[in-house]
This record gives sequence, structure tokens and C-alpha cells, in this order.
Amino acid sequence: MLITRKLNIPVSENIKSLVPYPPGKPIEELERELGIKGSIKLASNENPLGPSHKAVEAISKALMGLSRYPDGSCYYLKEKLSGILGIPHEMITFGNGSNEIIELLVRAYLRPGDEAIMASPSFAVYPIAVKAVNGVAVEIPLKDMRHDLETMASKITSKTRIIFVCNPNNQTGTVVCAEEFREFMKSVPEGVIVCMDEAYYEFVSAADYPDSLAYVKEGAPVIVLRTFSKIYGLAGLRIGYGVANPEITDYINRDRQPFNVNSLAQVAALAALEDTSHLERTRLNNAEGLKFLLGALRESGFECVDTQANFFLVKVGDGRKVYDALLRKGVIVRPMASYNLPEYIRVTVGLPEENRRFLDSFKAVVS
Repeated sequence: MLITRKLNIPVSENIKSLVPYPPGKPIEELERELGIKGSIKLASNENPLGPSHKAVEAISKALMGLSRYPDGSCYYLKEKLSGILGIPHEMITFGNGSNEIIELLVRAYLRPGDEAIMASPSFAVYPIAVKAVNGVAVEIPLKDMRHDLETMASKITSKTRIIFVCNPNNQTGTVVCAEEFREFMKSVPEGVIVCMDEAYYEFVSAADYPDSLAYVKEGAPVIVLRTFSKIYGLAGLRIGYGVANPEITDYINRDRQPFNVNSLAQVAALAALEDTSHLERTRLNNAEGLKFLLGALRESGFECVDTQANFFLVKVGDGRKVYDALLRKGVIVRPMASYNLPEYIRVTVGLPEENRRFLDSFKAVVS
């Protein structure tokens, strides 16, 4: 029985004001709602090749250990990453997805009334996390679909504590180049942390992409976030990591829950790091898919945003209308009106056959 009686329990105003993050619906749910079958999902920037076979094997072998609590420090995974990145253990911290590290960072460094600067649109979790602790989210509109670092720097005040730079940007796939980031960092005063969110880092081919880890190694107040959800295909296991000055990771770890990363995620991530051939196959599939899709769409006269990620934006006029029409053909993409880009849809690169199906369906609904 549904209980509808209103509870007269006070709730923090900052929590009441939040709008929940809108996750994409699972394929099964959409198929039930629309009465369709055989759908393809190109909406959540997942790896169409799935996880590494080595990761799946590692999960299978670890299943009988589920009665035990996981390693709270992710020791073996930290050891592996330490060697790959050339940094000490103390500079690495793990989260239940890199978004948990965003929340931990905000809770550690933002006091009520403190400010965090971010681009808009970008990763939706930034303003949610900031407002949840009574902080002020200073959102700077993109300029030509890219971070406007000059304006972001001009908005730094005595209350600024964190600046989020999503690179490639979560909603557009565009990147900040090394030279402009170098100039931007000159404008960042002491006492302000720059959070470089690099969830799509492994897809980048641009030669002038910033070496953010170099700033961390030099002692700059920079934290670099990366994830196993995207190119590694482990989105369902929720595991990401942050690299920063040991002082920053120490404060984050003080608030981190003791067993925040489950044991299956740890063994899968460790195996995924060792399967470099899976990464190369994923990069190749993505590069070829982007070339095919962007080429065909632009040849047909559609404006597409240049991207360094595994997704792209295409301008279609009425994004919601095109999204709904594609949905009825069993092709799930992301409408962008909630990110103030109502004329666009966002499309994840899929397998070759999925890309062809998207293109055929797209041409049918826009003709």
C-alpha cells in the first residue's frame, strides 16, 4: 500500500532546491514502455565493445570471495596505477565512480558560502555536489562549445575554493589545449584547487592536450580524476580514481567510506589495466565510428561539434522531437534540452552495425 501522508520533518533548504541527476533509462525499461524490441542504446557514452575479457574472467574467479569485505585501500590496484603513472601510492585515492571523489572533494574543501567555478553545460554532478553542502556553484557558459577559461579565471574571488575543468567536456567532447590551460593556471591563486575531470582522457588524440599529471607532480593544487566506466567498459561496477597532492588525498580519505569500492570492481579494474589490446580495439572502433558518422552527417548538411571523446553533438533543430522519433525506431540517444542545448542531440559511438542503424534511422526521421 502506498503511504501518501505528508511528513512534517524539516529538510535542509539546499537539499530541497536540488534537481536530481537525470540518468538515462535502461533499454529494458524503454522497450517495455514503448512496446518495442531490439533497441540500441547510444545515449550514455558506454563502451560498445563491453569490458575486457580479462576483466570478466577476473570477476568470475573472485565471486566465491564475496562473503569477505573488500580491500579498503585498493592496495593492489593502487600499486599497479602507481607504476603506470609514475607516482607514489599516497597521491592516489579511489571512489565508487569518480563522481564520488567529486563529492568527497567538495565536502572536504567547501564551507557554506564558498564558491566553486565550473563550465555550463558540463558534468551535472558538479553543481549538485556544491549546492548539497551549501556552496555556491558559479556556472560559466561555454564559448564556441568550449570552456571559456579566460572568463572562468575572471570570476575567481576570495570565496573561490574549487574550479572544475572537464576535459574533454562531458556534454560536448571539446577539449582545453595545453597552452590555454598553462595560461589559465597562472591566474589561479594559492588556496584554490583545480579539479581536472578526465573521464574521457583515453580517447583523446589531440597533440596539444594538457599533461595534467605534470602539474600534480610539480606540487600544484590540482586533482586529476579518471574512471574505469568509459574506455574500460566497467560502468556497472562503479570505480574511478583521483590523483593529487598527498595532503588533498589525505583529507578526501578521512571522509571516504571504509569499503567504498567493491571487490569485483577492484579485480576487474586491475585486469583491465593489463589488457592494453582491449583499449586499442576500443580506440580504433571509436575513431572509425566518429569518422563514419561525422562524415555522413556533415555531408548531409548537419552541423556537428568537433569531439575528442566517444560521443558527439549534432544540431537537429528540435532535439526532443528527433529524440522521440528515434526512440520509436528503437534508437536511444540523449536529448540536450536539459543542458540548455535544445537544438542538439548527443550520440555515443557504437559498433559499426549500430552506427549504420542510427544513421539510417536518423535520415528517416529528419527527412
